[in-house]
Amino acid sequence: MATVLLVDDDYDTLWPLQLALEAMGHHVVLAENGQVALSCTTRVLPDLVVTDWNMPVMDGIELSERLRCFPAFARVPLLLVSGETPPPSARRLYDAILQKPVDPSELARAANLFLSRRIGANRISQLNPLPPTVSRWQAIDPRSWP
Repeated sequence: MATVLLVDDDYDTLWPLQLALEAMGHHVVLAENGQVALSCTTRVLPDLVVTDWNMPVMDGIELSERLRCFPAFARVPLLLVSGETPPPSARRLYDAILQKPVDPSELARAANLFLSRRIGANRISQLNPLPPTVSRWQAIDPRSWP
């Protein structure tokens, strides 16, 4: 079960997306704009963020830019769900862009793809930890001091 942060100001869009994600067994956290979503991330570390583009207070592009600045969220997959085409400069922020109205099966397929990659990468890094680094600085035995 993964935690998905779902950000949209339109409740008619949130409801079917939330149902589709919860039917897949994911825990869904809702936010109505980017500012609320940022405050949610201080309490919950999402495995996937699904956001709208045009929202009041803070839009999806600014939210994504801010999330990418934090090391904890740098590798969290971001999906943009929008009825409009985002500017080309914003495309680099997102792992996928879905057009509204979103087909729940399309959202499920995209979510499963990115979550399986993220979970798989976490398991591989746990199985193959990095070797400890050797420092050229060695502790001096206190008995060697005069």
